[in-house]
Amino acid sequence: HYLKHQQILFRHIWQEDKGFRAARIRNRAIAASESDYLILMDGDCIPDRFFVEDHMDLAQKGCFFQGKRVLVEQEIVNRFHPDACDSIAKLMSFALKSQLSNRHHIFRLPFFPSYMKKGMSGIRSCNMGVYKKDLIAVNGFNHDFVGWGREDSEIVARLYRYGLKRKENPFRAVCYHLWHPENDRGSLEKNDQLLEEIMQNESFICKNGLNQLDV
Repeated sequence: HYLKHQQILFRHIWQEDKGFRAARIRNRAIAASESDYLILMDGDCIPDRFFVEDHMDLAQKGCFFQGKRVLVEQEIVNRFHPDACDSIAKLMSFALKSQLSNRHHIFRLPFFPSYMKKGMSGIRSCNMGVYKKDLIAVNGFNHDFVGWGREDSEIVARLYRYGLKRKENPFRAVCYHLWHPENDRGSLEKNDQLLEEIMQNESFICKNGLNQLDV
């Protein structure tokens, strides 16, 4: 769908499939990027038509932007297409059937004020905007997180410690998360413990991050 826009440069960054290693592949993409501001999104998400425009308008130095997601439930996931994001009428046809969770986010309100928020609740790197220099300053994502869970919470904890604030807006820069079977949660307990240990540390730089890429 988006490859039709030939004025946009696409670069495919990949790694060998050795299980869930989101931290490492995100760092590889960060290292290969050439822009000052980076937008993070997962492969199981579809961006709203104004997604990039909103992210760029909401970018603010000294902050990272935590975007919202609408959950496309199992009953309609095979019928939900990027074209559904082209108009509020198409989105409403899904929303009225109550098959979009968090569906209030489908309404784009450009003049709705953004706000600052604290804490770790709602942290998701499936929709996040941050300046590349800030990611480099904290040494990117932590490769110690292997298996599903908590690598996004951990980097945000360090971004806070570095001095960034969290910016949000419920009606702009929204993405649509497509239902899929859950990832294996077998590493979650270990990752929770690792996150807790790191939260007790005063450093905002992880030891095993961008500096350890095998590129």
